[in-house]
Amino acid sequence: MNDLRIAVILGTNRNGRTGPAVARWFLDRASEHEDVDLDAVDVTDLGPGDGHGAPLDGFAARVAAADGFVVLTPEYNHGYPGPLKAAIDSARREWFAKPVAFVSYGGISGGLRAVEQLRSVFSELHATTVRDTVSFHDAQALFDADGTPTTPMKGAETAVRTLMDQLSWWAVSLREARSKRPYPGLD
Repeated sequence: MNDLRIAVILGTNRNGRTGPAVARWFLDRASEHEDVDLDAVDVTDLGPGDGHGAPLDGFAARVAAADGFVVLTPEYNHGYPGPLKAAIDSARREWFAKPVAFVSYGGISGGLRAVEQLRSVFSELHATTVRDTVSFHDAQALFDADGTPTTPMKGAETAVRTLMDQLSWWAVSLREARSKRPYPGLD
């Protein structure tokens, strides 16, 4: 029906990271959403970039092909990781008039401070951010060494459904709008 392509961007590159466990858990649940094709993009596969927006190994093409995005980010020192910023900056117009949702994880804040910073970055890229998020507080304690949740995640599962419903609504609406009238500033 809607055949949405959603890029899920795993935004960390630390060794021993919790991100892959969170990403697997999220992707398993998001894949249950109807009419959505997920494209998992791990920034560790893109190379380091130069910090000045240089292209990263096909990333801009994957952004251009997507109808919407889920950015999965940790919080390091009250912010998001540099490799994620390098990836975001390596594309520009490809982000315009598309929705971005967030899954975050970290310590006591659950990555929410990183999400708030990313909202301003995506605003500058003419992207719309989805209000509702999925957030994991003290994430390292929530998953075992194999990435299996150590506790029931009923609330987080409900949050995934809400996030995906809202993201899909925005993705369909903005795709239809872009097809009827080009977004200003793309000339």
